[in-house]
Amino acid sequence: MPDLAALPDLAALIAAARHILPAAVAVAATDPTQASTPLWPDELLPNAVPRRLTEFVAGRAAARQALSQLGHPAASIPQGPDRAPIWPTGLNGSITHSATHCLAAITRAPQLIGIDLEPATPLTFNLWDVVLRPAEQATLQGNPNAFMLAKLFFCAKEAAYKAQYPRSKTLFGFDAIEITLAENTFTARFTLSVPGFEKGHVLHGRFIEIENHFLCAVTA
Repeated sequence: MPDLAALPDLAALIAAARHILPAAVAVAATDPTQASTPLWPDELLPNAVPRRLTEFVAGRAAARQALSQLGHPAASIPQGPDRAPIWPTGLNGSITHSATHCLAAITRAPQLIGIDLEPATPLTFNLWDVVLRPAEQATLQGNPNAFMLAKLFFCAKEAAYKAQYPRSKTLFGFDAIEITLAENTFTARFTLSVPGFEKGHVLHGRFIEIENHFLCAVTA
């Protein structure tokens, strides 16, 4: 018998996602420790380590649930050479997961969407120079919650990166986006130009803390 107190509250996670995403976005969640839905033949990852495979299976299961909410038939969502999901024609989506939660969000193109879910734990200082630009670090100086906020910056950057990628098809580091936090919202400003986004272009996002995680979402 599973410890019910230890199981993730997926309904609460979905409700939180719906709170920060537009109504037209389909959202579904799965528990990666419980997911057992078989993958489609072109989704198989023969060399994946067990944890990676478990999370991948959970992500595809959540994505197919979200597809059904849009009235779309079940479909394969293979992984491209860049490891990004290849969505059915006319759709854009994003999948995120932790060890205990998996969330998928899908919208109709040309809208872009990016979501990221991260445990609400401090970002260690040795990663600050990797993740945070100098201006972002400056905003955290003297803040008693600096290390937790640094993790929120990380989450916001991941969501923004996922949102822009289907258009830019460009890999870049954390320094390519600068985050400004406000109350439950944030902006992600490009510090360089990539296809489809000029330097200075701003993406808008929202965030929420739920189930001991930060959840960030960007739509454009």
